[in-house]
Amino acid sequence: MRQLPIAKTELQKIVEGNFLYVDKTKFIKDLVDANHEYYFLSRPRRFGKSLFIDTLQCAFEGEKELFKGLYLENNWDWSVKYPVIRINFGHVGIKTAEALESVLVNIMINMAQNFDIELHYNFAFEYFKYLIEKLYHKTKQPVVILIDEYDKPLLDNLTEPNVEEIRKTLSGFYSVLKDASTNLKFVFLTGVSRFSKTSIFSKLNNLTDISLIPDYADICGITQHDLETVFADYLKDVNLKEVKEWYDGYNFKGSDLYNPYDVLMFLWQKEYRPYWFETGTPTFLLDLIKQKKYFLPDLENLEIAEVQLGEFQLNNIDLNALLFQTGYLTYKSEYRLGLYNYFRLKIPNIEVRLGLNDFLINMFYANGSDTNSKTRLYKSVYLSIAENRPQDLEAAFQSFFASIPYEWYKNNDIAHFEGFYSSMFYAFFAAQGFEIIPEDFTNKGRIDMTIRTDSAIFIFELKMKTNITNALQQIKSRKYHEKYTAENKTIFLIGIEFDEDVKNISEFEYEKL
Repeated sequence: MRQLPIAKTELQKIVEGNFLYVDKTKFIKDLVDANHEYYFLSRPRRFGKSLFIDTLQCAFEGEKELFKGLYLENNWDWSVKYPVIRINFGHVGIKTAEALESVLVNIMINMAQNFDIELHYNFAFEYFKYLIEKLYHKTKQPVVILIDEYDKPLLDNLTEPNVEEIRKTLSGFYSVLKDASTNLKFVFLTGVSRFSKTSIFSKLNNLTDISLIPDYADICGITQHDLETVFADYLKDVNLKEVKEWYDGYNFKGSDLYNPYDVLMFLWQKEYRPYWFETGTPTFLLDLIKQKKYFLPDLENLEIAEVQLGEFQLNNIDLNALLFQTGYLTYKSEYRLGLYNYFRLKIPNIEVRLGLNDFLINMFYANGSDTNSKTRLYKSVYLSIAENRPQDLEAAFQSFFASIPYEWYKNNDIAHFEGFYSSMFYAFFAAQGFEIIPEDFTNKGRIDMTIRTDSAIFIFELKMKTNITNALQQIKSRKYHEKYTAENKTIFLIGIEFDEDVKNISEFEYEKL
């Protein structure tokens, strides 16, 4: 197609009625030529999956005029038109299996009416099965199936007790694809998550997952070359380095990529904001981070076996895999160890770092609706580091931990975990854009957290209150500062202890070297 994935009114404001396009149509030719009947693509939300589905639909329906000047114009058999069944869960809110069944039946009935076919059955999977059969016999052509956001009904209910019933309904519906293979030309499914085949696609053994195949890594998203050529007229007086730091960095074993939504919103408003993040962070993801007591500093140095990233089951969700699939972590590099391939992951860019940490702070912040209070707190934390005044951190964080409602502690034991307090410190510093090195290794041990600025090094030891060596003494006895003496910067040693009974800082000490 000739447009990028964004609301039409917003696109018009950006390009003033002109057409812009990033040509991804060669991927369509490659997919068809590869002769795999069933494909699956996982990408984060608002990453161009729906646009690619649009393009597939127009190609198979033979709308050649839309591909003028694109690769597919002269590399496609336009003499054949195929019937296309398209299902999009992207804009559907479903809370029960019954509601899902009803939505699916209505989609099938509407599809049938578009092809002047009558359907009268009891269940959604029957409508699906017989719609495929009747389309095949009516058009004398095999049917193309395009399913966008296949997993949204599951993700919307991931932490709800009814998710298993929704899974069964989806699994039964998708099982039709296996039995209908002789009547199908091409099947393409997109989604955010890669649930295990036994969970969703129990009968679809020949589903080809292209999510992390290098040849298809750039199938969605905008490369640096795309940005600087397609959008050249709209980048005048724009700092490309800053745009890259804010919005580039997603990677699926290919080029670094920009989220298309971010690019278009930035070109429209010319302001650096977390546009993608502001469109809605999935609540299930934040619930899982809280439930699993996720140690936020781990986001900076995460390694995971590739098999863990591939897929997960509803009753055994790997949060790191989910963070990767939803776009909050992305591919950095890989290495082989024994029989397994391991991925190093990274936070893609400033937008994700700022948005995710700010959201998590708000999740705990009792005065979240008090804009002035939050602004004062953020300013105090920022200036304490930027102006080399670490002593001001004590009052700022005392205030923050005191603001967390008691209800947060009633049904969990996070107050007993050093990781909870460390995660909150990390979140504040990360949301301010500071360079953070969590679990900073030295030849004498491991620093809990190091922050580097142009003028100073801040070395933190964070621990629960004990009767043994206190936090500052531990930094000094292990000589953690020696790692940074050659940088000729001011070094601050900061020891902080937490009391699980008062649920706050009990000891704050610092020393300037």
